[in-house]
Amino acid sequence: MEKVIRSKRIKYLLLSLAANLGLLFAFKYFNFFNGAARAAFHHFNIVYHIPNLRVLLPVGISFYTFQTLSYSIDVFRGERKAEHHFGIFALYVAFFPQLVAGPIERSTRLLPQFSEKHQFNYQRLIDGFILMVWGFFKKIVIADRLAVVVNHVYNNVPDYNGISFLIASYCFALQIYCDFSGYSDIAIGAAKIMGYDLMTNFDRPYFSKSISEFWKRWHISLSTWFRDYLYIPLGGNRVKKWHWYFNMMVVFLLSGLWHGANWTFLIWGGLHGFYLILSILTTTLRKKFALIFFRNENSVLSKIFKVVVTFHLVLFGWVFFRANSLADAIYILKKIFLSFESNLLHYGLDRSQWYSAVLAVSLLILVHFAERKRSLSSIIRSQPAMLRWGLCFLLTIGVVVLGYYDQSLQFIYFQF
Repeated sequence: MEKVIRSKRIKYLLLSLAANLGLLFAFKYFNFFNGAARAAFHHFNIVYHIPNLRVLLPVGISFYTFQTLSYSIDVFRGERKAEHHFGIFALYVAFFPQLVAGPIERSTRLLPQFSEKHQFNYQRLIDGFILMVWGFFKKIVIADRLAVVVNHVYNNVPDYNGISFLIASYCFALQIYCDFSGYSDIAIGAAKIMGYDLMTNFDRPYFSKSISEFWKRWHISLSTWFRDYLYIPLGGNRVKKWHWYFNMMVVFLLSGLWHGANWTFLIWGGLHGFYLILSILTTTLRKKFALIFFRNENSVLSKIFKVVVTFHLVLFGWVFFRANSLADAIYILKKIFLSFESNLLHYGLDRSQWYSAVLAVSLLILVHFAERKRSLSSIIRSQPAMLRWGLCFLLTIGVVVLGYYDQSLQFIYFQF
């Protein structure tokens, strides 16, 4: 009897996987693989007549597809019972605060909250409001302003050279972080006001001292999703070393592909997989290096060095992530150190806009230093009432006054 039940559960799981992944493939990946097949057939002078699909990509399809998959897998594993109320299940899939760009929630965390009774809570309102305003600050004040510089350079690669690419790449590292973490803060804050708790998606990732730590701090909902539903089922690190490395590379290649149907994303994912494997292979060597140059691998200088190196490894990967094509990425990396002459006023921002950007980024860094032990909302909450409301007021005014308003600048992760 148990075998029959398990057989049915496996069939339903496979049906769910096929339906969800099939839709994702058709909308997002068919044209990519079709183009690769066409190029391969053309190389061997074989006629290939299958046309690309002309369809609009649904906003945020990768996010709610993965959220639905996690539900099916959790039910199959017996980690939660199937949800028989269609309205609650639909709410789980299409919960509006995090629908189009995450965090990717788990059924075991979010579904039970829809069956609980929620009442107005003043403290949740304040905490959620602070998170939302901080998210808007990161998005409108920092990300959208720096997007002007990034788009000027990365969308016109042949017109620039040398340090222009370096400046644009630094700006993109800040833009994508503030854009994506800003959305996550807004989503988590909006849900908190309504009485729901969404998982933390970012934890000061650019303060990471290794690539492994970076992925524990960046897009946490996605990295833990791949860990729980792919990496561990493949065997994780409980297998032979070559198999372990294979598992990591598979996870990161698929993570890259999850972000978009383009060779640049695939290389970006593979690059991070390579970073992790290389860090494992050089563990002893790096410890010796730290002892020779810093005497103690846990010294302040050693930690700063690790943070700087990790950030620039991530920055190198961002070049592939942002470039419009593989050819553009290669061109940028070839030319990035050929010239050190630049005029910051040639990138679409005037002097006052640059001052605003520097001021906003400085505030971001200060807040991140303050958040080492507790969150921004808890820091503000612990202040006297006058100071607490003054800080909230100043942050809100800062968004309104310093914000860079351009309707064409949507959230980057909407395209995924």
